[in-house]
Order: sequence, then structure tokens, then C-alpha cells
Amino acid sequence: MSTPKVVIVGAGIVGTSLADELTGRGWTDVTVVDRGPLFATGGSTSHAPGLVFATNPSKTMTELASYTCEKFSALTHPDGWCFNHVGGLEVATTDVRWGDLHRKAGWAASRGVAHELLTPAECVAKYPLLDPDLILGGLYTPRDGLAKALRAVEAQAARATERGARFVGHQEVVDVIESNGSVRGVRTTTGTFDADVVVCCTGFWGREFGRRVGLTIPLVPMAHQYAYTTPLASRKGVNSAVAEASLPILRHQDQDLYYREHGDRLGIGYYGHRPMPTDVSALDHESAISLEEMPSKVMFTPDDFAQAWEQSTRLLPELAGGKVEEGFNGIFSFTPDGHSVVGEHRELHGFWVAEAVWVTHSAGIARTVAESMIDGAASVDTHEFDLYRFEEAGLTDDAILATSSQSFVEVYDVIHPHDQRTAPRQVRTSPFYDRQVALGAEFWEAGFWERPAWFEANQGLLDDLVAGGFVIPERDSWSARHWSPISVAEATHTRSHVALYDMTPLTRYELSGPRALDLLQQLATNNLDKSVGSVTYTLMLDEKGGVRSDLTVARLSDDVFQVGANGPVDFDWIARHLPTDGVTLRDITGATCCLGLWGPSAREVLAPLTPTDLTNEGLKYFRCVQTTIGPIPVTLMRVSYVGELGWEIYTGAEYGRGLWDLLMTAGHEHKIISAGRIAFNALRIEKGYRSAGTDMTTEHTPDAAGLGFAVRMSKDDFVGKSALAERVSTTRLRTLRFTDPAAVVLGKEPVSVGGAVVGYITSAGWSPTQRTCLAYAWLPADLEDGVEVSVAYQRTTYRAVLGPDVSVDPAMSRIRK
Repeated sequence: MSTPKVVIVGAGIVGTSLADELTGRGWTDVTVVDRGPLFATGGSTSHAPGLVFATNPSKTMTELASYTCEKFSALTHPDGWCFNHVGGLEVATTDVRWGDLHRKAGWAASRGVAHELLTPAECVAKYPLLDPDLILGGLYTPRDGLAKALRAVEAQAARATERGARFVGHQEVVDVIESNGSVRGVRTTTGTFDADVVVCCTGFWGREFGRRVGLTIPLVPMAHQYAYTTPLASRKGVNSAVAEASLPILRHQDQDLYYREHGDRLGIGYYGHRPMPTDVSALDHESAISLEEMPSKVMFTPDDFAQAWEQSTRLLPELAGGKVEEGFNGIFSFTPDGHSVVGEHRELHGFWVAEAVWVTHSAGIARTVAESMIDGAASVDTHEFDLYRFEEAGLTDDAILATSSQSFVEVYDVIHPHDQRTAPRQVRTSPFYDRQVALGAEFWEAGFWERPAWFEANQGLLDDLVAGGFVIPERDSWSARHWSPISVAEATHTRSHVALYDMTPLTRYELSGPRALDLLQQLATNNLDKSVGSVTYTLMLDEKGGVRSDLTVARLSDDVFQVGANGPVDFDWIARHLPTDGVTLRDITGATCCLGLWGPSAREVLAPLTPTDLTNEGLKYFRCVQTTIGPIPVTLMRVSYVGELGWEIYTGAEYGRGLWDLLMTAGHEHKIISAGRIAFNALRIEKGYRSAGTDMTTEHTPDAAGLGFAVRMSKDDFVGKSALAERVSTTRLRTLRFTDPAAVVLGKEPVSVGGAVVGYITSAGWSPTQRTCLAYAWLPADLEDGVEVSVAYQRTTYRAVLGPDVSVDPAMSRIRK
């Protein structure tokens, strides 16, 4: 059987890894072209120091790096090793960093990465050049190491060539040939290459290449400093010319530094300098190649490196007797969130992107692209590096530069889960923003929306709560960051009175037309063929039966549906399945706004303002109606993500401020407050509600995530149905209740039973009703309620007990009253 013709543009570590992955799966009609010579083409791969560290905040990226380590380890090359497991050593010189290394050790433990926390003396035993008096400890990962990038390129290219692939250098692509919305090949300066699939693996030239096909690839080429020291006497003769390195890769992240051996010299990489965006269009590629230089290496700027050298001689005193012998500023790609950019062009079938990929994840990313092309879905969750994950506001030139520059600055920073983007801010604000500012809102940012986390105006509620004997335990400095006990008071007040939540940032789409229902039935797991006014919770799966997203779908008329989704990746998925006619898909988020009015007194607040019968018989749970509140036209949906009586209230953005004022005025006698995201999160966990992308991904099935109720296997075929029927899950998403009221976790911590790590936390919140922390965790499916587990939180271990998913109102009497 014939396979598609594939042209990969870029013969660096990503392009050659992809050629190897594709040909290994039987797609052998693969051509790899590059504007430079093979295989030192002049891109980032040509100068990459080759550090590969598996442990990452992202579970997926950890897995992809681990795959890269093991794959490159198995490669052979006539000149020697392609991967050297010298190990990795991160050292801490501050208490904050030492706590962070314990957190990283937790990530490693939950993902099966070999690791060890070391004392200063043990660090010196691994790396004798260290000053033991400067460090507090270290994290050692023995399977990490060095990739000899060009050898790995050549070894994979040789293997792919044996299977039928061909590699052609000095082929600058000047045009992508397309017809009827599909690629047909590429045109180079010397000829044409036919193709059914074209893959952009052009590295830091990716953004420029994407423009040729009308695609914004959000990356910024940045210069990063790398220097070589003069020879060190203590390393003379230790490393052979073949071995090159025997010390672990050393990372001194408190000073934005890393080190690797080059024989008896050290290479020093530095991230502490100012961001240096580079205009790649100004690079003289041909002249550089003819002079045997790399266009990806620009002139070293010694002044930017001065602080790096000073700190290096402190950490490694022997360096003080030498100097920087040579250096360069090497160009590679940074993105707004630090992740790669991978996927197929939605409007040009067959055009794929695999960009901003470092050597660390190169083979892993290549595997996911090959799986996606051939199987329709990858074996790991890919939403963190999906091409279409960015909001429209994040794809402007100013936003890409600002956010990518922040990514560069923060490469080695200790990042808190709730650290906020510094710029740009106040890009998207709801109509209620000025009212929220007046109430002292502390804003978090997500999707460029300003979202209140808590309100200082509610300090009085906290004072009253504490005066009444409610104890809110003190937090450690890490978990207290970006948090306020006011949020506990807001959650408690929601359960006892009524609160207003700004739900405007909730992504909303409108699907309309005579074939809208058919499309939704094809994509959704639940049955949406219900009466007008119905609201349905449902899932979307990938082709392998994993959970892509969850949706709340309201049928506003026979042919009009409002879809509550989770972001741009959902829009992309739906858009890819649109029929040629009969359905219109619109993002209506910015044109509308939404308030969640929830709590036992919600009906008393709202009923006098609307002609609609708000009794349980008049508007049942999970029903909606288009009506008015005062003079304002609204859509009322009787749904509640916090587990209390109430409604999501939607209206046009122009009515937003008036709606807020009406509700706040009417709610005054019922003690209405405005509440924020932290209270919202705690309440939804009490109620057992999941968060897509955090609590479940494509790696999980609906049943395992506790969402089997949203799947109707009896309905006609839907995406993922046949695969789902054959999947067996060995893990389940479970709820943990911590036995110590002062225990707090934030997510991604390892969970152990009997001393063995068996799972990990996804999300958590301090429950005002249970007066302790509740958390979700993926754990073995055979664990029963009541089993005690331990959770490693930085340098502390907490005890918790497995319990029921729903901690508050399991009978749903509050919501349905």
C-alpha cells in the first residue's frame, strides 16, 4: 500500500528525528530538505550544547525528554557516542531553591525518573569542582545527560535513509505549493518537491516560514550566551577525546547558569542576561556557511557575561585561575509559555509544524507528530504544545515578544503555580472590571483575561468568621503566595448566603444552522438531541478515546446551540470537523459576559427581577431560558459549578455593568458579595467537579476520570467511541482528604502507599466545609475508600485518606431545591 509523500523542511535534530520516526512506522517516501549543508546546517542544532534533563513541571514534557534520552542512547555513530548518561546535578544556594529541588524530586518520583536528593558533601563527591560551603544540597538525576546533537542527527538520518528517505542540502524553500486547501509540495531555489504532507521544522526561522502559508507561529529567536573556559588543571587527562565529559551536567539555577565539560574545559551557558531578540532576516546565511561559521552563532557580548563569570568563580573556585577563552551568542527559539509549537495547519491540510523544540524533547516531539499523522492521535497528551492553544490576543507581535521575553527571563526561575504574567496586562477585561477594582480585587490572568482571585472588600467577612471561632491554619511561605484567607471567607459565604462570580472568561461558542446538531452529536459523548431549553454536560474525545475536553451545551433553539468550552484548542477541534455547509461556528466570548449567581439565597435575589418562574418546577436544574432581568435581555442557565442553587446569567457585553448593578442592589438585603477564583476552585472540588486539562487529559478515559455519566455508548457513533470501548484503565481519579487541617498541596505532588509512589495530585483546594485540604489524584484503580496515603509536599510529608468524590451535598438537594 502506498504511503503519503512527505517533505520535511529542516534537517536539524527535529526534522531528522521525525524522518526516523515516520520511516520506522512505514512511511518511507520522506524527503528532508535544508537550506544549509548536511548536517551542520547552521541552525540551533549545529551549536546546541546538548543538555537533556527529563524532569519538568509538565508530565508530558518529562515523558518526551525521557524518550529522547533512551532513544539517543541506543543510536550508534562511527565517531562515538550519541548520548552520554553523565547524569544531571542541580544545586541550591538559597533556601527557596532547596525547597524547589524537593518539589522537583516529587515530580521525578511521580513520573518514574531516577533521582536522589544530595547533601553538600555528596554533591562535591559527584562534582569535585564545587565549593561545598556555598551550597545547601542538590538534586541528582543519573539518567540525564549529554546528547551529541549532530551525531544523533546523522545516526537517525542514516537509519531513515536505509528505509527509503532521502536528505538534500542547499535547498532553500521559497514557496509552499498548495491547491484546494491542501499542500502539493515545496518549491526551492533549484526545483520542486512534490508532497502530500509538508512539515515545518525550520527552528528559529519557523515564524518567518509560517507567514508563507498565512500561519502565525508564535516564537521569538533569542540569543543565549555560551562560553568556553581555559583548560582546568584538575581535569587534565581525565576525559579522553572520545568520552569528552564525565562530570554530571551542573545547573546553578540561582544564578541562571549551567555547565558541561568539553574535555579539560568547561562550557558555561547563561540565561541571566537581558533578553536578546534576533532579527533572523538579517542573518547572512550563505556568507556564514561559506566562511564555515554558523548563522545561528552571533558575536559574543562580554559585558553581558560579566556577572556569569563572577558567580561561576564563586561556585567553582578553580575557575578563578583561568578566564573565558571564547564564546558566542547562540540563537534558539522561545515561545510565550516556554512550550513547543506543534500541529497541523487548520486551513491548509497536510501542512504541519514542529517548532521551538529543544534537543531535550526532540525525539519525543517527533514521535508525537508521527503518531498524530499516522494514527490520528498521539500516545501522550499534547494540549500544552498544541499549535492552536493561543488566544488571538496572544498572537500579536507585541504580545509574542513580551511573553516570550518573559519566558527567557524565567527559564531558571523558581516558578509558583500561580505566578502571573507581567506583560501585557489588562488586555481583556469584563464589563464588571471597574466594579471589581473598586472592591479591591486581586487579579489573576488567564487567556489575557483579568480574573479576580479574591476581594479585599470581603476582609470583614474573614474577621467575622475568625471571631466566630473558625480556624484557618497558617500557611507556609510557598503555599501562602498568591493566596489570601479572604478566599475561605468567600467560599463559606457562598455556602451560607449568596455570591456573584464573574464567569465572563469562560469560553463560549455559538453553533448554528440546520446541521449544527448533527455536528455536535458527532463530536460529543452525550446525547444532545433534546428539547429547546436543555443544558447538557458532555465530553469530547480524541480518536483513541481519551478526554480532549468537556463542554456544557445549551440548546437555545432548534438550530442554535451555545457551547461552554475550555479555550482555543476546542475551537480548533470543532472547526476541523465542520461540514462544508449547514453549520456556522462563532466565538462569542468577547461579545458577551456572564455572572454566576450562587448560594442558598440566590432565588430570593433574582426572582423579583425577572418575569420567569424560578421555582424548581418553573426552571429545573440543567435547563435554560431566554428572558429578562429588569430591562436587560439575558439567557439564564440553571447550572452551578460551585454546588449551590443558582444560575449562570449571560447577556451582551454592553449590558454587563447594568446587570451587575441590578444584582448587587437587589442582593444587598441578602448579604450578597462578589467572590473570586480561589473560592470557586475550593467549592468545585468539594462538589467533585473536574477541570479539563488539569484533572483529565487525552491520557484518561471518561470512566477513569469519574465522568462516565457523560457518555452514551448507546447513541450513534461519535469520535473516539470505538476506541473507548476497547480501553481498559488501571488508574482512577480519586479524592483525598488530608488528616491535618494545616496540610496544603498545590498540585503535581507524588502520592505514596506503603512507601511506594503510586500516583500524583492534579488539583487541590482548602475546603471551608470539611475544614481541611481536598485534592484529586490519579491512583491505582483498585484502591478502596479509607486507604491512607502519604503526599510529599516539598520537605514535608502529609497524610490523607481516600474518600468519596463528592464531599458536599452528594444528594444534590441544594442545587435542585
